[in-house]
Amino acid sequence: MSGTDHAKAADWGGPQPAMILVAPQMGENIGAACRAMYNFGLEWLRLVNPRDGWPNQKAVTMASGAGRVLDQVAVHDTTAAAVSDLNYVFATTARGRDLTKPVVSPEYAMQQARAMIGEGQKVGILFGPERSGLHNEDIAQANAIISVPVNPAFASLNLAQCVLLLSYEWRRQSGNVTDEMMEMAGTKRATAIEMQKLTEHMERRLDATGFFWPEDKAESMILNLRNMISRMPMTEADVRIMHGIIRALSDKHPKTKFPKN
Repeated sequence: MSGTDHAKAADWGGPQPAMILVAPQMGENIGAACRAMYNFGLEWLRLVNPRDGWPNQKAVTMASGAGRVLDQVAVHDTTAAAVSDLNYVFATTARGRDLTKPVVSPEYAMQQARAMIGEGQKVGILFGPERSGLHNEDIAQANAIISVPVNPAFASLNLAQCVLLLSYEWRRQSGNVTDEMMEMAGTKRATAIEMQKLTEHMERRLDATGFFWPEDKAESMILNLRNMISRMPMTEADVRIMHGIIRALSDKHPKTKFPKN
């Protein structure tokens, strides 16, 4: 999905969790994770013992514009070192590891993360290597496990996909997400009187063709027509088009004497 506007300032949304990739194997996946983070306003990435070393040109290429995240990457030799300054750590894993820990959904995890970070605490999220995921030794250093409700027959997520999912949930918890909006494209919503006149126009034209038949059903048919049109979120441009459509269709009945609009 495209839509980058380099003229707009980056929106980091204040303090945020650290995304920690444990023993990532491919530079491409690190770069893709950077890009996923940048999409949703996250910038703090930590790497634990990346297989191909750091810096990594393949990561730079794959990050494709997320250079700010790359520039601030912190590299650690061990998971313990990467989480040493954090107050709370989540571990992402697709399967149980026989460790007694709270297991939470991505949504609830990010709710907790926002609350803790809002209190001044530092939070991190662990992601395991592509081939095997996190080992028990890594998970043991986490406070809770994030479990994604995936297909149990195919539960493995690509590393960057998992980072994207958690980054999205973090962003969604910001309160700045609009559930629905209407792009008006140079017009505005039709007024009640404009909708009323459209309905009246349609009723007159339909009545002239004998549409409201039988007579004893006409009243309920008209009521249903008015109710149907009132449910339509029409713009002024839509109303003008509908008037034109009604007139055009009416002209196809030359033998019918239509009332003037």
